[in-house]
Amino acid sequence: MSATSEQTSNESPAGSATAMTRVLPADMTERGKCPFDPAPGLERRRGDGAVQPLTLLNGARAVLVTGFEEARAVLADPRFSSDRVRHRDASQLQPHEVAEMAAAAERGEAPAGTGVESRTDGMFVFMDPPEHTRLRRLLTGQFTVRRMKALEARLTEIAVEHIEAMQARGTEADLVAAYALPIPSLMICELLGVDYADREEFQANTAIALNINSGDEERARAGAALYGFIQRLVNEKRENPTDDLLSGLVHDSDPPLTDAQLVDMALVLLGAGHETTANMLGLGTLALLENPDQLAALRADPTLIDNTVEELLRYLSIVQLGVTRVAIKDVTVGGVDIPAGTTVVIAMPESNRDPRQFRDADRLDVHRHRTPHLAFGHGVHQCLGQQLARIEMRIGFSELLTRLPNLRLAVPAEEVPLRNDMQIFGVHALPVTWA
Repeated sequence: MSATSEQTSNESPAGSATAMTRVLPADMTERGKCPFDPAPGLERRRGDGAVQPLTLLNGARAVLVTGFEEARAVLADPRFSSDRVRHRDASQLQPHEVAEMAAAAERGEAPAGTGVESRTDGMFVFMDPPEHTRLRRLLTGQFTVRRMKALEARLTEIAVEHIEAMQARGTEADLVAAYALPIPSLMICELLGVDYADREEFQANTAIALNINSGDEERARAGAALYGFIQRLVNEKRENPTDDLLSGLVHDSDPPLTDAQLVDMALVLLGAGHETTANMLGLGTLALLENPDQLAALRADPTLIDNTVEELLRYLSIVQLGVTRVAIKDVTVGGVDIPAGTTVVIAMPESNRDPRQFRDADRLDVHRHRTPHLAFGHGVHQCLGQQLARIEMRIGFSELLTRLPNLRLAVPAEEVPLRNDMQIFGVHALPVTWA
């Protein structure tokens, strides 16, 4: 799982990734002929080192990390910050700001900080401990392995209902709209206490916020609408609490969370809770259909489903723009010195294809030994909802392939619309048939 707010930080997962598309070369942000492989620009940078210099389009000099162990080292090291309120992330800067910082450095001046001593927002994905620790701890009990396993029966029920609904309408469907998106959307709505009937409003505004081609004004309107939607929900939970995660945050947090914190946290959970898993189900199904030998192996041995889920997570790496950190001290990673103040861009798709870590790394292999990958990140910011996502994928793929044994694409693979215009990669639609 990985929300738009105009808080002190003026930061959000959507806004952050949008900024990255503006400062990274297009060949690093758009996948090529094969939708499953990293962007061509990342592939061309192979051989340039696991930690290599990167000049951003705004003129800033950054560092690109493509190695698996090096990426883990950065993500686990507290000397690399996620807090973009206190530390200036070069991917978020305009060219004139980069020039001003360079001039200050030539004068021997330290990078200007924001002067923020305490944060009042709830965008915990862009915080460091102890602020991050406090807010995340309020949620960890809701996403334990035991609690997620207790949801398996309900998830199976949801998957079967949607497969039967597809069958009732004929022998063809858009798997994204009819199956991949509803499963995680319905589940996270139930967990948070959101009326599923309201999902279309939320999903429409989320799509605008996550579309890299959306204009600033359009994205701001969508963000304001999202914020208003969640604020109304928080008000409702305050007056009429029910047995759901958001009601618990509203009434049981000690010390109490502010409305701004509640809205931010709910937006992160609701957005990440449906966007990432939905795209894994859609793109993962396409990957299996386009690798019939691997699909056949899974059908022949359904016990491979856990392996398959982990391998698809590694192989597809749908968080295609990666994540950034800012060095707050001088650090050496992979033999490369990274000065304090440097922005580090971690290329997840390349890190998950590191040949030093994965044998035959560019091949989908459902028999691959379950080695660690970075699809859910690493360190204190490792994905909070990863166990829920795993169960949703395991059940989603299993029920789909079992109940629709003749599942196949209804159009040529090259006609499947790819989400190169979105921050989370996947497919916009997946026309399938099972006749």
